Order: sequence, then C-alpha cells, then structure tokens
Amino acid sequence: MADPDTPSVFVSGETARAVFQWPDAIKALQHAYAQQADPVALPPRTVARGGGAWLRTLPALPPGSRYFGAKLMGMSATAPAPGAEYVIVLFDRETSRIAAFVDANMVTAYRTAATTAAALDRIAPAKVDRLAVLGSGLEAAMHVRAIASVRDLSEIAIFSPTPAKREAFAASIQEELGVTATACASPEEAVRESGLVLAAARSQGERPILYGDWLRDGAVVASIGSTVPEQREIDISVIERADLIVCDMVEEVLEETGDMIAAHEAGIEFHDKSFGLFDLMSGSLDSRVQAARNPMFKSVGGGLQDVVVAGLILTKALEAGLALPLPAAFETKR
Repeated sequence: MADPDTPSVFVSGETARAVFQWPDAIKALQHAYAQQADPVALPPRTVARGGGAWLRTLPALPPGSRYFGAKLMGMSATAPAPGAEYVIVLFDRETSRIAAFVDANMVTAYRTAATTAAALDRIAPAKVDRLAVLGSGLEAAMHVRAIASVRDLSEIAIFSPTPAKREAFAASIQEELGVTATACASPEEAVRESGLVLAAARSQGERPILYGDWLRDGAVVASIGSTVPEQREIDISVIERADLIVCDMVEEVLEETGDMIAAHEAGIEFHDKSFGLFDLMSGSLDSRVQAARNPMFKSVGGGLQDVVVAGLILTKALEAGLALPLPAAFETKR
C-alpha cells in the first residue's frame, strides 16, 4: 500500500526520455484497451477559447490503473513568443492524492505513436515488407520507431514536401534502425508498393496528401494528422476503400475530423464499418479483422493514452530515483 505521506513529484521531459521504452508502452495500452471501460470514466476532450488563448483538457480514469488524471495544454497567441506547454496531473487511487506532475511534451508524442503501433499490431499482417511514411516531423519519427518495435521492416519509403528534410529523415532513420530508408519525390511514389502506410503530415492548404487509388490491395493505413474539423490529411477515397476503420475515440474521429466530415458530405457511409480500440483489443473484432482486406486506423488522441503512458513513466522514474519531490505539499479537503 502506498504511503499517504509520500510527497508529490515532478517528472521532467528529460526523465521521460531516459525511462521510456516502446514495448512497455505498447503493451500497457493494449492491456488498458482490452478492459471494460465505463464511458463516464473517459469523457471527451474539452477546449476553452478566448482572448487569443486556448486551453485543452483530456481527462481519464483508465480501467484497472493505479493512476488517473488529466492532460492540460494551453497557449496564448498574445504572448511575445507563443508556444504550447503540456502537463499531465496524475492522482493516486491508493492515496487519493496528487501523485505527480509530468511534463507531457514527449509523453504526447510517445502515446500517439504507441497507440498507433498497438492498433497496427492487431490489424496489420505479421509480415510487412515496406512502410510508407508521409511526414518527417516529430510524430513521423516517433511512429517509425514505434511501428518498428512491433514489425520487422525491410524498407521505409519517406515523403515530405521539403527535399532536404525528407532526405535527412531517411538518413537518420536508416542509421538508427538499420533498415533501408529512401526519400521519395512524391507521396504516390512512397505509397505505391507499400504494405503499410502512415499519414503523419497534413499538406499545405489542408488538401489531402493520400489518395485511395495509390494504395495497393491489402495495404493497411494509419492516419493521425486530421484531428479537428478544419484539418485534412487523407482523401475521401481512402475512407471509401477501407473495409474496417478502427478509431481511438470513435465519436470524435467520425464527427469531428475534417477527413470524415468531408467523406460524410460526399455521401460515403462509414459508421457501420467503424469501431473503437476497446472492441479491437477485447477480441470482439477478431472475425472482422481476419476478413478485412483494407483496414485503417485513425486517431485523434485521448486522455486514456496520456494517463496510461504517463503513469508508466512515473513508475519507472520512481524506480530509477529520477522523479523530483515537490518542495511544497497540497492541502487535502476532507
């Protein structure tokens, strides 16, 4: 049993980097999503806006988890140098106290990629010859590492709009993972012969960057770049092509992302082939997964992912003696 007098701690981004491991995070997320969850324990995100500032909150009480809490992120556009900062506040079920504040910048990148890998580990073929990556930023880099931890990749084809960036990304990934990585001149070139396609970069002007007729039969798609109504990443032809769509947050994906809104406006029906990660991890979709020829995973991110991964990082940081005790205590209301 936890000591109720244990001080709250702070876990820095540096510490998160030091203790994080992809297999542990992926397994933790698969375990969390395999359990029955009460919808009221996982409410949708909220966003407050006003005066040039915004604050987003993602709360979660993951089933079976010691920790529960919320991620907060905010930014003021009127600041001299605007930038978003992220923090996850974790409460301890065993003590009912605030256990930790976790710098969530890296946690956000880790949890997004680990969730995608957790899903692909269930819906992608056991052998994937080539991975196409559309994007060369932080999310793309994290996703390549996460996917490589669940599948043996023989080749990675990379496209992003800036030649220097995609070439540098290909060189760094090849050196890090020991897998042949090629910079491609167009997204179609990257996608054409790939069995697994990751869309991790919205195009300029919010025009789709991936089209269905580029995809070979049997290719699995993961899309993470369209998370609000104003954003576009994949064409409606990709959604029409998919015979199984797995979503991390079903309602938010289907009703609040620009890609799905565009598909709905074009008359494409997708609700009857869309399911959640809880369905996938519990095994209730096994027959559909086996029958699916062109499955897709689409993500907007959720509080459960943040809290599960932050809780894992907190546990490892405490074990390693890297968590910093806060110099002050919180008052407890009884």
